[in-house]
Amino acid sequence: MEQKQKFPTEMVELPSKGLLYPKSSALAEGKIEMKYMTAKEEDILTNQNYIQQGVVIDKLLQSLIVTPIDYSELLIGDKNAILIASRILGYGKDYEFEYGGEMQSVDLSTLEPRELDESLFKSGENKFVFTTPATGTLLTFKLLTHADEQAIDQEVKGLKKLNKDSSAELSTRLKRMITSVNGDAEARTIRDFVDNHFLVRDSRAFREYVRQIQPDVNLKFYPENGPDGGVDIPIGVTFLWPDAGI
Repeated sequence: MEQKQKFPTEMVELPSKGLLYPKSSALAEGKIEMKYMTAKEEDILTNQNYIQQGVVIDKLLQSLIVTPIDYSELLIGDKNAILIASRILGYGKDYEFEYGGEMQSVDLSTLEPRELDESLFKSGENKFVFTTPATGTLLTFKLLTHADEQAIDQEVKGLKKLNKDSSAELSTRLKRMITSVNGDAEARTIRDFVDNHFLVRDSRAFREYVRQIQPDVNLKFYPENGPDGGVDIPIGVTFLWPDAGI
């Protein structure tokens, strides 16, 4: 009997450690299995329809993930970790790019997940609390998933069709994240709060808090004579396809 060939795979640790997923989800394990990239995945990377639709990265990651997960559930920070892993499995750990007029090189395998304050995490529940510093408004919110990002993109595109000068991405994102205002979970209450009552200083404080607690990979490098806080590693076309020639 002919044996089915098994591709080599690796286990990838998720920055969230699986803590924010329902116990019934395969993602609650805190790690997933991924296979190495093959010619099939390079076909995906060059698929013009996927590129034009803006779904090429998602199609690639879905092809590489072996663990049977619901891709729409993926937290954005965990998705970033899978993206980094796919680059390493496909083309190796060394990533070269231009910065400050010089070529830089980063060992992607040295990138670490952000440190989590697990005391803020209720196992199996994507729910957090924040009190705005200026007005004392009590907000509950969730961290965004791939499904949320897709919904936000569609809503923003719809708004732009109605008004080409529309720039509502930030407010749309906030409305998707916030789940209640002073205990009121009605969608119209949340919309009204974001549009008419969410002071800029409160919004900035809220977004900074989200940034601090969100599980993710630390995508920073520290060039000579660069800023103390480091510089974001650029993730462009050549990140997943070094031979693109772009």
